Amino acid sequence: METLDIRLLGKEYRVSWPAEDKNNLLDTVAWLNERFKELESKTHAGSETLAVMTALNIAHEFLQFQRGHGFDLPALKRRIELMQARLDSVLAKQEKLF
Repeated sequence: METLDIRLLGKEYRVSWPAEDKNNLLDTVAWLNERFKELESKTHAGSETLAVMTALNIAHEFLQFQRGHGFDLPALKRRIELMQARLDSVLAKQEKLF
């Protein structure tokens, strides 16, 4: 983990982040700051209200994406577990051959 200083809504925050993912964090911070600026220009809200409204908008977009693309995390997890069980079963049979 690496400690990074980031700036959101004009305030600095120190966050821990995997070193290999630093560029993704910086891209995320830049994207989020753009979202803050867009909403601030429309609402002229203060920092706290702006953060909450932006979080609500992002959560809404995420849920719309999930529903629109049939993304069901519990079902996906069950499918992955089933595939893992099948792989384990096949590999166990292979181990008996050697």
